[in-house]
Amino acid sequence: MPIIKSAKKRMRQNVKRREKRFPIRNKMKTVFKKALSLIKDGNTEELVKLLPHAYSVIDMACKKDIIHPNNAARKKSRLAKGLNALEAKTSASSSKKEKVKA
Repeated sequence: MPIIKSAKKRMRQNVKRREKRFPIRNKMKTVFKKALSLIKDGNTEELVKLLPHAYSVIDMACKKDIIHPNNAARKKSRLAKGLNALEAKTSASSSKKEKVKA
């Protein structure tokens, strides 16, 4: 425990900031993990619906200085990259089916 008065104040401030930031950080991590699981499962429709919400939550965390702007950009990029890979995969499989029918 801190002995110096300024250290005690700093500790009180840190506790308040943590309580304020925790729900936003928790929500961001939950949404990001859910999106990654959708990418892994190959569920494109649900991912397309979730992506704007995920971007919004990540941007909010960035705006409130919970994560660094580069970290936010990296998370959004990973989600977009996963979606693009899924869409490419589904379009490739649909074109193969068309070739088989022809």
